[in-house]
Amino acid sequence: MIQVEKLSYGFPAKDLYKDISFKLETGQHCALIGSNGSGKSTLVDMLIHPDDYLYDGKIIKEEGCRIGYASQFSVRDKAQEHTVFEFLSEKFLENERNIASVCEEMAAAENMEAAFEKYQALLDLHDAMDGDHYESNIQKQLYVAGMREIKETKLSQISGGEYKILQIMREMLLSPNLLILDEPDVFLDFANLNSLCQLVNGYQGTLLVITHNRYLLNHCFNKILHLENGDVQEYDGNYTEYRCTILKEKLELKLQNLAEQEAIEHTAELVDTLRHRATVMVNPVIGRSVNAKQSQLDRLRARQIKAPFIEVREPEIVLPLVEPEAEQTVLSITDYQVIVGKSLLENVSFQLLAGEKAAIVGANGTGKTTLIRDILENRHPSIRIDENTSYACLSQLQGENIDESKTVYQIMLEDGFGCEESVRRYLSKYCLEGDLLNQKAGQLSGGEQNLLQIARLANSDAQLLILDEPTSHLDIYAQIALEKAVAAYKGAVLMVSHDFYLAANCADYVLYVEDHTVRRMRTRTFRKMVYDKYFDQKYLEIDKKKQEIEKNITSAFKKNDLAAVEKLCRQLEELS
Repeated sequence: MIQVEKLSYGFPAKDLYKDISFKLETGQHCALIGSNGSGKSTLVDMLIHPDDYLYDGKIIKEEGCRIGYASQFSVRDKAQEHTVFEFLSEKFLENERNIASVCEEMAAAENMEAAFEKYQALLDLHDAMDGDHYESNIQKQLYVAGMREIKETKLSQISGGEYKILQIMREMLLSPNLLILDEPDVFLDFANLNSLCQLVNGYQGTLLVITHNRYLLNHCFNKILHLENGDVQEYDGNYTEYRCTILKEKLELKLQNLAEQEAIEHTAELVDTLRHRATVMVNPVIGRSVNAKQSQLDRLRARQIKAPFIEVREPEIVLPLVEPEAEQTVLSITDYQVIVGKSLLENVSFQLLAGEKAAIVGANGTGKTTLIRDILENRHPSIRIDENTSYACLSQLQGENIDESKTVYQIMLEDGFGCEESVRRYLSKYCLEGDLLNQKAGQLSGGEQNLLQIARLANSDAQLLILDEPTSHLDIYAQIALEKAVAAYKGAVLMVSHDFYLAANCADYVLYVEDHTVRRMRTRTFRKMVYDKYFDQKYLEIDKKKQEIEKNITSAFKKNDLAAVEKLCRQLEELS
């Protein structure tokens, strides 16, 4: 299908890939994972447009290979009045019109051979897309995604999450040889995430999907490509199996490393002893022994296991250190309503006390982000933020909080972070390293922009954090680090999130958006509702146990308790 051989590429400030090689076989569903800024989106763009890049190595595609692509950003023309069915039919009807047009050309063509070649190419495309059955195929896909009821709905009337699913569906219907999806899950509510999972699992073609979503990773893929530190690791199997393999390999490497360290220390002692003897007694035989042992020591050091590929550093996220005043109301909403063309929210009332953490959860397009924006502007008559409470926000629309034309260092300097060296040390904790300081904010990946926003939040004295989709674009390591930081933060948090783990693990309660209003819900009730309506309860409970075991494994590695690591790895395998 597609093969990459010894690919090397980078920017002046950063090498992205160093002699990486991998292969995608026909029919595989492959997840491309890796830390924020490791070059995943650039890599897929190189696969689609290799002629746009100057690189070393080879990108080999089968002749006539058609690649489909759906971006992580869903952009649409709000004025479009196409129905959902018309939107999904568009490419098929366009190809039919082109065929009819070429037929007319052929009737009057002097160069029949050229016209016939054009006709044949369009006919081949029609066959490849299964154009004769596109209407029934659209019906099937809408059924799989649970979206049959919106078939005749205008695009302008559907939510952003629904539109994103339709973009993916449209690419799938065109039956490319390889379909690439870049973070298709970002900002999707639970229902749309479930639809995406069904579409991916029902797709018969070859898929390459960039994702950090734990639910998708555990349910949808039979191959993993892990891009990290300029290298790639290829694994045939699902993500759970890959995690178990990584941890077992890490244990073996640690044991091997300890054995090597013992051999190095022993040889180093011999070298020191022989060198001392050679100093006391001028003896050529001892001198030659010193040289031989030194060479042996050099060889041992050269072949010892370096920090292995599997050692991916988790960001050290620490949110502002504050001490809340007990029972103080930091935010109050009274009889709030919002009308955007139609009534989105009405009769919304709730309070947030100092130190409380609340997650606003609801379907795409129900007005959550509009509510957050009104809270941040703090000019709405129904909204009151305590005048003595300092607050800060993280926006899902990075450009609102970051001037993309400025370098990272300029932004941090304006925030009062001090000299360049102190900024570098600070950002290093957030895994924002390399020559990132001199990059413009607009050149950062989505995950890097989110981490930069979080780093700036951490330097504030905010007693209230307002977070809009804070885990969007973050890699798994950063997601887990943010969960820990939010749980440890003593101030108040109001967060909009479709991340089940963040809401379930960090919120004291959930503000659930439903039927044009918001109702308070206990976290336990929220979990049960999610189990009943969207995901399998057994899976979520087992996944939580896996996360706990992996945390314990990390802790045991730090203590060098390798016996405990081995025991915990066996427990993880049994759960998997």
